[in-house]
Amino acid sequence: MTYSIVAHDANTGEMGVAVASRFFAVGALVPHIRAGKGAVATQAFVSPLWGIDAADRLAAGEAPQDVIDALVSADEGRANRQLHMVDAQGRTAAFTGPDCIGWCGHLTAEGVSVAGNMLTGEAVVRRTMETYAAHGNLPLIERLMTAMEAGAAAGGDKRGTQSAAVIVHRAEPYPWLDLRADDHPDPLAELRRLYDVAHERFLIMSKTLPTRANPSGTLDRTAIDAEIAAEDDRRKTEGRASRSFATPL
Repeated sequence: MTYSIVAHDANTGEMGVAVASRFFAVGALVPHIRAGKGAVATQAFVSPLWGIDAADRLAAGEAPQDVIDALVSADEGRANRQLHMVDAQGRTAAFTGPDCIGWCGHLTAEGVSVAGNMLTGEAVVRRTMETYAAHGNLPLIERLMTAMEAGAAAGGDKRGTQSAAVIVHRAEPYPWLDLRADDHPDPLAELRRLYDVAHERFLIMSKTLPTRANPSGTLDRTAIDAEIAAEDDRRKTEGRASRSFATPL
């Protein structure tokens, strides 16, 4: 009922997961990331525990295939489940249970894995992977969204669409950006809108957040307020209206 991509950007160290499905709030259960350690997607007859445990085990230094072997062997529901992951060394591993609903399967390459079930066909996974590989010039989050859009154009979930999510971690244990469309007629397009809105204020303000290196964060708003004003001016000069639904300030 779902297809997803997990990836590690070797140039930036970012970890990311993107997912789409004809299932409500897919972003609540499928993606799991430990910054600088690993990214995981758990799906089909989903076990959130697989996602949590897999991410924790990658963070502890276990190899992706060893993680899958351990989780699969211990779960009597494994035949109905799907799991794939990537670690900070770019190693990938994937499992598609034999009872997952077709079309189902996965593709892996260095630094990236794509998997899906209940899809219109193999082309969904293949096009997602090909598009990700062809857009190495993009920031990771845009690369993930572009790849997912290609998968949707190739057929996507054979039941239609309902929800989608994309999450990217940088160096901190909290996400750099975590976008979800939980119930939407075109959830991938909604992620694009949210990404645009994030640039208006959120991604600027997020520069003030506490980090491990700077636990107090930045408390002086002067530079941040100036950057927000400059972004507003730039958008108006380019003739672009805000895409936010927020009440005007």
